[in-house]
Amino acid sequence: MTKKTVLYIEDERQIGEWVVRNLEERGYGVIWLESGDGASEAAETCDAAVLDIMLPGLDGFTVGQRLKRDHPDLPVMMLSARTAIDDKLEALRFADDYLTKPFHPDELAARIEVMLRRSAPAEPEARRIGHLLVYERENRVVDADSGEEIALTGKQFHIFMYFLRHLGQILTKEQIYEAVWGEPYIDGDKTLMVHIRYLREKIERDPGSPEIVETIRGIGYRARG
Repeated sequence: MTKKTVLYIEDERQIGEWVVRNLEERGYGVIWLESGDGASEAAETCDAAVLDIMLPGLDGFTVGQRLKRDHPDLPVMMLSARTAIDDKLEALRFADDYLTKPFHPDELAARIEVMLRRSAPAEPEARRIGHLLVYERENRVVDADSGEEIALTGKQFHIFMYFLRHLGQILTKEQIYEAVWGEPYIDGDKTLMVHIRYLREKIERDPGSPEIVETIRGIGYRARG
């Protein structure tokens, strides 16, 4: 798991040292600032920001709003000893969370984890074909049993994608060749046959008895899901 970095802005040294130590013990990297100066630049390498409202110079509301303006996808949590509902509402107009001081370190860590989960990019969708997971947008094929990625050449991947777009259909050698190579098929050319043999060696559990790409004798091939 990639180490996450938190931008932490707090001017009270005793509280700051306590929070930084606690977060680092939990595996986070921490960039600690004692004011909002340089916050936007520091945030460029951070995954979340946690800042106090009462700061010297620019207050936390202003700093948090600027962070959201410059880094819209950065989750921001505001900290404050203030309990007034107006302060919470003002913070939550731009921030992702609000935590009142004093707080327990377990709660702070849990709230940071929730913010990170919410802001994480969605997992790419995979198409399941037999024992394979196909990530078409990423040009990746993964063996679902082992979790290992199957390295296909460009032509092998294009052939496989053509099969998947016509799943269950019987495809002639001419159709496949012209779709992948973009030129007419010459009768007797073994190029396609060789590519499919190598493709099967990579994607089939038993290339000698293929379950995904089957040969239709005298016609061509058909892919089964």
